[in-house]
Amino acid sequence: MDFTAEELDRIAAALERIAPAPAAAPDFKAAEAFVWHTAPDHLAPVARVNRVALPLLLGIDRARDTLLKNTLQFARGVPANNALLWGARGMGKSSLVKAVHAEVRAQGEDLKIVELQREDLPSIQRLLALLRAAPRHRFLLFCDDLSFSHDDQHYKSLKAVLDGGIEGRPDNVLFYATSNRRHLMPRDMIENERSSAITPSEAVEEKVSLSDRFGLWLGFHPCSQDEYLAMIRGYCDAYGVTIDDATLRAEAIEWQATRGARSGRVAWQYFTDLAGRRGVTL
Repeated sequence: MDFTAEELDRIAAALERIAPAPAAAPDFKAAEAFVWHTAPDHLAPVARVNRVALPLLLGIDRARDTLLKNTLQFARGVPANNALLWGARGMGKSSLVKAVHAEVRAQGEDLKIVELQREDLPSIQRLLALLRAAPRHRFLLFCDDLSFSHDDQHYKSLKAVLDGGIEGRPDNVLFYATSNRRHLMPRDMIENERSSAITPSEAVEEKVSLSDRFGLWLGFHPCSQDEYLAMIRGYCDAYGVTIDDATLRAEAIEWQATRGARSGRVAWQYFTDLAGRRGVTL
């Protein structure tokens, strides 16, 4: 069958849409943070990272010190572990990752952070190819709120980043993830598969073992009332918001009661309201 030049052009354009050309590497010197997007693949620079300063993250001292040390090791070119930050909602898991990145850069290390959405995990090999091609830079690959359901196959894509595959993880890439679940899957799903499978021990091993591939596990637990109040006082001191202890205590406890929870996120939300009422710009 003979095709006209116009028909060949249309066929070529259709093939290009189905299998687009490899993404061009961005100018990594243009920003300290990037977000990975697909369709088409590209790394979008972030002009200003939304984060809290490291000294303002209270009540998580051990996790803070451990993650900072691990990140500094990687930024300085020595061995470091991929990290899973898991535990209670609103206790600063993602805030800690971004704050540690800023602190490492403040210490003179040229570390980039790249955010990857959980839904884009199937494209991770293409992203790693881009990062591997920039060996002069070191990248902290960050996936927030990572978890999997029983029929979710995205976890298979992640194994290559951690320790699987022939190529493995590039030397200039480190992977950090946050999750509310220690094993990245709901406990009831683990129990259901164990009870219904012919070989219970093997039914969930493939998915549960994914969390074992993180060399560093950092647990985050609900804060006490004293820690909650200390977080708010720390924010007040840092941003110059004046309030006496008795008023702060009464308002903050009432705020947490209306939310039905007490966490670092709730502390920040109360402080944001307080700063707004006092006319203080954050």
